[in-house]
Amino acid sequence: MKFTIEEIKAEHQKVKSGADFPKYIQAIKNLGVSHYTVYVTDGSTAYFDSENNVANTGSKYDQLIISENLNLDHFKSRLKLHQQGGTDYLTFCRDCAENGVQGWKMDLNTMTCTYFDTKGNDILEEKVPS
Repeated sequence: MKFTIEEIKAEHQKVKSGADFPKYIQAIKNLGVSHYTVYVTDGSTAYFDSENNVANTGSKYDQLIISENLNLDHFKSRLKLHQQGGTDYLTFCRDCAENGVQGWKMDLNTMTCTYFDTKGNDILEEKVPS
């Protein structure tokens, strides 16, 4: 494995809002991260390299209850606000939970972010701005 959780955390510290996200993605891609999955329940994240070796962060915050009812339209409006720098990370994670979003998968090769619901269904895919 080329990267460590400590290196990723150091890059994540530089992110102040969703507006800083593209720089963060480029930085961790340069470290050797191929893709990762974030679980909204506790903020744990699994980072993978191109050989599928994995490094896990563990819990980042107290457990959130994910709503069984997906509210995609409301989630999209909260996502847009976050991307414009209007909410911090924890607020965004709470917005995900309240709207039925279990987590997201980032593919740093295709530069896509795919959000998924509590049943594991992909519900929204976005291109990451570069």
